[in-house]
Order: sequence, then structure tokens, then C-alpha cells
Amino acid sequence: MAIPTDTLISNDPYLESHRGAIEGRYHYAEQVKANLLQNHGSLSEFAMGHHFFGLHRTEEGWVIREWAPNATCIFLLHNGNHWQRSDEDQFYPIGHGNWELKLSRERIRHGDLYKLLMCWDGGEGERLPAWCNRAVQDDNNKSFTAQVWSPEVGYTWKHPFGIAADEPPLVYESHVGMAQEEGKVGTYIEYRDKVLPRIAKAGYNTIQLMAIQEHPYYGSFGYHVSNLFAPSSRFGTPEELKSLIDEAHGMGIRVIMDIVHSHAVKNEAEGISRFDGTPYQFFHDGPRGDHEAWDSRCFNYGRHEVLHFLLSNCRYWLEEFRFDGYRFDGVTSMIYLDHGLGMGFTSYEHYYNGNQDSDALTYLKLANEVIHEVKPSAITIAEEMSGIPGLAVHADLGGYGFDYRLAMGTPDFWIKIIKEKSDADWNMDEIYHELTNKRRDEKVVSYVESHDQALVGDKTVVFRLIDAEMYTSMSKHFRNMIVDRGMALHKMIRLITLSTAGHSYLNFMGNEFGHPEWIDFPREGNDWSYHYARRQWSLIDNHELRYHELGDFDRDMIHLLREQRLLDVPDTIQIYSCSDRKVLAFRRRSCVFIYNFNPDTSFDDLEFEVPEGTYRMALNTDDPCFGGFGNVDAAMDYVTTPRSNTGFDPHVLRCYLPSRTAVVLVKK
Repeated sequence: MAIPTDTLISNDPYLESHRGAIEGRYHYAEQVKANLLQNHGSLSEFAMGHHFFGLHRTEEGWVIREWAPNATCIFLLHNGNHWQRSDEDQFYPIGHGNWELKLSRERIRHGDLYKLLMCWDGGEGERLPAWCNRAVQDDNNKSFTAQVWSPEVGYTWKHPFGIAADEPPLVYESHVGMAQEEGKVGTYIEYRDKVLPRIAKAGYNTIQLMAIQEHPYYGSFGYHVSNLFAPSSRFGTPEELKSLIDEAHGMGIRVIMDIVHSHAVKNEAEGISRFDGTPYQFFHDGPRGDHEAWDSRCFNYGRHEVLHFLLSNCRYWLEEFRFDGYRFDGVTSMIYLDHGLGMGFTSYEHYYNGNQDSDALTYLKLANEVIHEVKPSAITIAEEMSGIPGLAVHADLGGYGFDYRLAMGTPDFWIKIIKEKSDADWNMDEIYHELTNKRRDEKVVSYVESHDQALVGDKTVVFRLIDAEMYTSMSKHFRNMIVDRGMALHKMIRLITLSTAGHSYLNFMGNEFGHPEWIDFPREGNDWSYHYARRQWSLIDNHELRYHELGDFDRDMIHLLREQRLLDVPDTIQIYSCSDRKVLAFRRRSCVFIYNFNPDTSFDDLEFEVPEGTYRMALNTDDPCFGGFGNVDAAMDYVTTPRSNTGFDPHVLRCYLPSRTAVVLVKK
């Protein structure tokens, strides 16, 4: 009898020699799932720990439960007991390493601060509850404390989610705190009121929010998580986050979040490291439990209690905040015992050589199943750079169940050729191959650059193209050859990446209009300045400067893609020309894309075989409204003609195209 992995292997015959490893991983995951479901009807029913653990208001008062198998006693510390241990606030063991404390309604109240005093043989320490749903930082921006958060009246949702589940995601990657122009930490409300309208106008239908899970160090970009169930209080209250998501839904925009299950912060006072006094409660013991490159702790995905904790976390954000899915961070680090560090992944052997963590692969498969059980319309994206087969293949077909994987090689490719070659030396065959080189059974998110390229220590595409001229030569009152070249290539690079995208596209906020400065969070090395931890929206709003021309082009590009439903049928690219003239042309659905990357030469004799008809110009990078020179007549129609006078030959389309220009023609 065929098993699901047969489909995975038949899609890629090179996997046949690794059938044993592939089938072994499949059966292992199924066995783990069976063990988890001994007392549960489904994985989503298993993943409901947040309804049991943590602090909850009941009809009788309050109840708080925690899992701490090594603890000898636990006390609740709060204002009411002057932060001292009290018999009245002592937890009691209820079996299986779980502890419980019941309190009267008057003992603690909404808004109160609290911690745990965790005691174990030979020691004790103050801890935040592992399941706490809110943690707040003191006025000195140092230590965190848990806060009772259970409003008498909960948030009232206003908008149903209206976007079609099968509409390809056009992702606007965002960070709430640095989304404001003022040098400070922005809020959920400011993002809702000031940034959401910009995203809607720009045409993106999906927002990816970074740094939502609470993290002690702001400069970690949200990737050193301490409290997995607590939305960051730096940006506001849980209700304010809900209002942001609700408003986005009202605009027809999905909201997904960066979820960090690949590691956790080492902090013990704020996080879950050594929560019950042992280093191995949630994490691996010994060296395997420490991620030296990231200075963090590595989860033990082979422990059922850890699976319960993380799978419940997957359900929690969908259920409580109505997120529409996740971008899983650090998947490569999870699935390789050496975290994939220094690996080239040039052979299939690297995916099946015993360096893989079967428990982590199992967790990812189960997480995707839980997410899609709880919310069938949810989307999941894997940040994974090794290219391991099957990651974004449905579990029923032998894969791990992600809906998409990031095409992480694409930004690396653009950086490499911009950095190492003049555009006069760019190879069209190489560009087309790199942009379309995807596993055919997996959907990918294509992108030119993400937040990674915008950080201090790296450079965005626009900075690599224009560099210091960004600061002095972006006025519309005079032209600059370096800026003209950079803007022309910036538009073409984005258009060709999007027009060859397999299934989805991503942009980091501000990159669409060529934001001129990198991201540098407040730290000791910059005197704790917020100057670079912000986005300068005034640049795109100022029509005396050229930034808005890039932003306007990006908007029209995104709207054209949605109007033509370009990504609905991803594998229908018909290549027409890829020549030494540095011209690349292809047809996708009803659109013909023509790119002249030649830096010096314009062509008036370009000719391509296309379906018979009349074509109009739908987008032109040389349009003056996008900062171009206006050398293309955007108003003319392009009528095909037979190649000869017989009338029966293939029809051809002829056009003129200036250097460093791309156009999109759409059949009327």
C-alpha cells in the first residue's frame, strides 16, 4: 500500500535513494502523534494548554497553574503580600509535575503585578510564569514583571476576516515599534492609525508583524523571546493589538506573526530558562541546550510537555488574537543538530546524513497540522535556507505541511551580482534561472530584500546602488546619473522578482520607496538612540524628493499583479528572449514582461511571438511619474502581426525599449 511519501519521492526521483530516511521520519512523526492523542481526539484538542495553565479568572476567584517538575514549593509574590512568601499564596502539587493555587477575587486584581518564587532542592529564584499572558517592564527599562490581565469586559471584534483563503499573499513585513518616524517605540494604536492605511493603499494583502512575543532586549528585533504567550507590552495592551488586527481585517488584509519556536532567551528572571531550577525542563541538557551562535537556549522537541507548550502557543495566537498564520523563524537552526552553521547544502546527502533532529522535524509537522485544524485559512511560512525537500509540501503528500517557504537565495543572489558585477556584465540566463529555480511541488515567497538586508552591517539594494548620493541627490530639481541608474535598476529588480515569483511576494516596510538608512536599535554603542530604529515616512510624502517615485511604482506594480491575478497560476511562464543583448522577455497569463537591462543601448527592433491581439502598456519603469525619462509612448497600442504575409504564421509583437527599462504589456 502506498504511503504519502511516495508522492514526495515521485515528484523528485533523486529522493529515491533516501526513501528509507524519508519514510522513517514519516513513521516516527506518526508514532509521536499517536502517543500524544491517547487521551485526545485531535491535535488541536491536545494543544489547549493555555486554557488550563497560567492565570485565569473563575466564578470563585482566580486559579493559576504551572508545570515545574523539579520544584519543591512555589509561592506567588505580589503587592498584596508585600512581595514576601506567604502560606496563603503557596501553590500545591496536583500531579505530573503540575502546581496549582486558588485565590479569592479580592486577593489580586486586574492590573496587579506578580511573580513566582520558585524553590528547588539547593536553591530558589524569582520567575515569571511560563504561561503568563502579559509582562511589563519597569520604568528604568530593565526587569520585567508579570501583570494580571483579565479585563472585566473583553475586546469586541468588529470585522470578520474577508480575504479569500486562496488569494496569494503579498506580504508587508513590519515591526510595530520602529514603524513611526518619531525617535521612540511606536505603539499598536499608532501602527493601526498611521501605517495600516499606507499598506492598504500600497496594495499589500498580508502583514507580517515582527517582535510580537515579549522579549527583554528591544534590540534583539524580537528574536530572543522570553514570554511566548505575552504580546509585547512595549507597544501597548493586548486589546490594542487586537484592534490593530481587527482593523486590518476590515481592510481585507491578513495579519501573520513571526513566531519564534527555534530557541528562547537565556534570561532566567524574565524567561523560562532554568524555570524550575533545572536547565533541561524545556530545553536540552548540556551543550546541546545552548545555541552558541545566538546566545540562547534550544528546545527539546522530544519531550511531550514541550510539544504541549509549543503547540498550545500555536493555537493561542490564532484563537485569542485572530492572527491569520505564522512565519516560523530559524527553521534551519531547528532541524539540524549543528544548526546548519557553515553548511553549503550542495548535496541531498546533507538532508539525510544523520545531522537532522527528527524531533524538531516532527514538531514542525505537528505544528502545521494544529494551525490548519484550528484555522483552515491560516498560512504558514518557513524561514529555511538549506532547501530540505518536502518542507512546504502538505503532510498528506509526505511533507511537513508549511504553505510556503522563503526563497532565501533570491536576496543573496541580488546582493552578490550588485556587489560583484557591473550591470553591464549581468547575465540574463543566470538571472532568469536564479529567480525561477524552485522546487515544483513547493510554494515559495519571493523577495528582493527583507529586514535582514536593512540592518546595520548589511546594505539594502538601494544603498548598494546609490550609496552616499541618497543623502545629497534625491531632489527632483536636478538629475544625478548615479541616482538615475540606481532608481532604474531598483524598479526593474523588484518587477522581475515579482513577475517571476512562484506564489507569493514579500517586502520590508520602507524598502519599497528606498528608505535611505539602516536599522540600528538603541544600544550602548549608539548611546541608546532611536534615531535609526524608525521609518522616515516624510520622505515618501515629500513630493520635492524622488522617494515617492519609487513608492508610486511599487504601488502600481502590486496593484497590477492583483488586477491580473498573476500568481494564481504560478507555473505558466513562457520565456521569449534571453540574449546577449541583455534583453529578457516572457509571458505570464495575459501579461508580457520585457526587460532591457542593457546600460547603454536602446532597441527599436525587439520582436516576440505572442498570441494574436492588441496589447496596451500597463506598466512602464521609464514613466516620468516613476522618475523615468518618458522615452516610451505609454499611450500607444501594440498590435500583433503575422510573421509573413500568409496570415497563418505565428503572430509577433514589435516594440521599442530604452536602456535600463522594463515594460508590462497586457492583452486587451
